[in-house]
Amino acid sequence: MTSSSTPAGSSAENQPHDQPDGRSDDQSQPSSDEAIALIELLFGSVFSSALRTAAVHRVADHLAEGPLPVDELARRAEVHADSLRRVLRLLASRGVFRETEPGVFELTPAAHTLRDVPGSLRDGVLFATGETMTRSFGVLEDAVREGKPGFEIAYGALFFDHLSGNPEDQESFDKGMSSLSGPLNDIIATAYPFPAGGTVVDVAGGQGGLLRAVLQHHPGLSGVLFDQEQTVAGHLLDVKELAGRWRVESGDFFRAVPEGGDLYVLKNILHDWSDEHSLRILASIRAVIPPTGRLLVVDTVMPEGNDPDPSKVVDIIMLNVASGRERTEDEFNSLFQQAGFTLTRIVETGSFPAIVEGVPV
Repeated sequence: MTSSSTPAGSSAENQPHDQPDGRSDDQSQPSSDEAIALIELLFGSVFSSALRTAAVHRVADHLAEGPLPVDELARRAEVHADSLRRVLRLLASRGVFRETEPGVFELTPAAHTLRDVPGSLRDGVLFATGETMTRSFGVLEDAVREGKPGFEIAYGALFFDHLSGNPEDQESFDKGMSSLSGPLNDIIATAYPFPAGGTVVDVAGGQGGLLRAVLQHHPGLSGVLFDQEQTVAGHLLDVKELAGRWRVESGDFFRAVPEGGDLYVLKNILHDWSDEHSLRILASIRAVIPPTGRLLVVDTVMPEGNDPDPSKVVDIIMLNVASGRERTEDEFNSLFQQAGFTLTRIVETGSFPAIVEGVPV
């Protein structure tokens, strides 16, 4: 009898062979790293909930003057100290806050963005982690099954119809979008070669953050901010250096947009809508844009392939909330052609969105 480590009834040839990364030929067995990565995805909502907790209790503002022991921090925030420490310890593991010594926390650059100051992301965090979003994503599986937004399933109404009838949610959305997109305005305003003169029409431009940045960086331009009446009421254009160079109009971009523009800008708009609705928006612009005019669509251009990209995350948000989608270059090209525009170039900004330029055919 010979000794063998091979179980009875099997041969060495039939046994799985270990791979250099510790896996067998059986690809159904994940490595420990792969399992950990999946578990972190599984509990991703824990991190967003922790961010919301810090934002709600204004933890970053309480740390603005320097590090604090968690007991003092909890006293100022009026929360439970041990619970707060555990939340901050999790966030610190991702670079949001830093524990400098046991029980003492300070701000990091990422944590600074949670402060309640101009240019922060706090309003964006509160909107993205609020009930509107979490309730919608609770039914993503139903959205995929039925082919309609989870928001519509959860609330019984389309997202933008719901906002128009719920002023508090509309305000939260407007603030959230201004917060999340605000840091990009200067990047966009300087990345694109705007002309020395002319009129920029910011279609569905929210409170005018992008238009303000464009006018500030290009003093020869004038601008028109166009959006719903309740949105433009809180516009950001009334600053001394821009006096006499802007006006505000309200209306419905499905029906018409202001005439007289040389450049028509759609920032983070088309990705909110299906191709059918996007073509209606573009038709309103095509009806008034001059032959020498330019269309600038500021959106992500989604790459093909399996590599991670922020646009693929936003695409699922659009799928589940607003009936929209992120688009590839080919999809933008097709959309432009159907709307009577030629895609002339894509200007990279070095950040999240790109600027897709078109001219009327």
